[in-house]
Parts: sequence; C-alpha cells; structure tokens
Amino acid sequence: MSVTPLAHVPTTHPSPAFRGRIGQDARSGHYAVPRRYRLHLTVACADGLRIAVVHSLLGLDDVCPVTYLDPIPDCPDGGHSALRPLYEASAHRYTGAAVAPVLSDDWSGRIVSTHATDITRDLARHFGSGRPALHPCGAESETEAVERMCRGIGQAAQHAGSAGGDATERAGHLEQLLDSLGSLERWLVGREYLIRDHVTAADVELWVALVQLDTVHRHHLDAAAVQRIADHPNLWAYARRLAAHPAFGTHLDLDGIARRHHARCRGLEAAGAAVQILDWAAHAARAH
Repeated sequence: MSVTPLAHVPTTHPSPAFRGRIGQDARSGHYAVPRRYRLHLTVACADGLRIAVVHSLLGLDDVCPVTYLDPIPDCPDGGHSALRPLYEASAHRYTGAAVAPVLSDDWSGRIVSTHATDITRDLARHFGSGRPALHPCGAESETEAVERMCRGIGQAAQHAGSAGGDATERAGHLEQLLDSLGSLERWLVGREYLIRDHVTAADVELWVALVQLDTVHRHHLDAAAVQRIADHPNLWAYARRLAAHPAFGTHLDLDGIARRHHARCRGLEAAGAAVQILDWAAHAARAH
C-alpha cells in the first residue's frame, strides 16, 4: 500500500483531568438533579459527537443543557478560552489545556468530568428513565467489546495512513482494520442494530467510528485502501440508516469535522481523500 507522505501533526489523548461521577459518590455532592449540569461540546470531535448523540437519544434538552463550542480551539495549547474559567475554578493553578468535552456543575461553577465514557453512562443511568436502555442489563460485556473494537478501528486506520513507519507496517494495520470491518459486516447480516432490537450505546460507538473513518482517516489512505474499506455493504448501509435518525444526523457537522481535521494535519493528502464512502450530507438531511 502506497501512501502520499504527510507532515502529520500527532494527536494526543491525555488522561481526563477530571473524573467525577453523578450519583455514585455521596461525598462529591453530585446528585442527579435535573438542570443542575451542563455539557460543553464540539461535535466535530469523536467524543463530543458521541455525547451529543446520547444526549439526543435520551431527550435531555430540558434536563442537561448543552453549550456547543467552535470545532477549532482558540487557544495555542489546543484548549478553548470559554472553558478556561471552569478549569481554573476546578483545579488550583491549573496549567493544562481547557479541552472539551466537559460536564460542569452549574451550582458550583466547577467541572464534574471530562471523561466521555463516564459522562454518557451517567446521563443514561440517572436521566434516561422512560427511554430505551442504551446500556441494557446483561449487555455490559457486549458493549465493552464494541467499544474496544471501535478504538481498534480508529487506531488501525490512523497507523495505516501514518506518514511514519514502512509500507509493510502500514499494510499490516490496514489488514487489521479490514478484519474488524469484515467481522462487523458479517455480524450485521439480517440485523438492524448491533446487540439489541433498538439503538444502544454500542451503536453510537460504532457509528461515530465509521464517521471518523470516512471523514477523517480516509484522507491519509490511498484510493485502493479506501475502496477495500468501502466494500462492506451491510456495514455502510447500517451507517447510512443511523445517519437518517434525528439523534444521529442532526449532530453531523461535516464542515466542522473538515475544519478541525485540516487545522490539525499539515501537508498533502493521500489519494483516498477523493473517494468518499458515503454522501453523509444527503443521508443526514433526512433527519431534519
């Protein structure tokens, strides 16, 4: 597999600065009270998109307001100036970047959590009553397996399109990616959703991973690799169906994803940039 050399700006995923939980630690005082908490998100990043979809699936507009941030951070360190007061109020002499996503406590003016998985689970557990269970009882191991697979898809795609390493290593990562996609392709035969007969957190994870694969990672792959990725009709039909769901499609900020990607990556794109797998805009438009 040949890849056009890129001057790639590595992305880092630092450990979350805050990992408070709603309703799980009485000492924290973070009780499950409607309209007490607020989300600060940019849906152009994977974590923000996951949280926004879960928030909509749970119908939490009146329970937990959302402040949407620009896709591109406005601080040199990669943080958002709008979040700096929250970070400084939450940690003495905080010197790190004020990054999203953030779940804040409007009562105290401080941050509860910056850990995306904890945030979505707490929202579903404490404010999701009366809705289809995003984390069905007995499906914990299945959901975690999908989460691990989706992380693997993102990592394999990133390494397959990396400017570093040799062609053999990149080809190996591409095969890992295709193996995972092939497993999902076979699993989805005759299924509308991944693990239950309704949308669950597993579907949110996979859909966001597929969005990232087509709108971000393919820009660093050659055309032949993208064609092989696209050759999974069940998988991409699944992604297309979910894009037409209001809770998914309305949060698909294609322009923001493109702006964020180009702000973080420098240099020439690979040939795969021209091979779009799905017309996301056309399918997501049905959600409005």
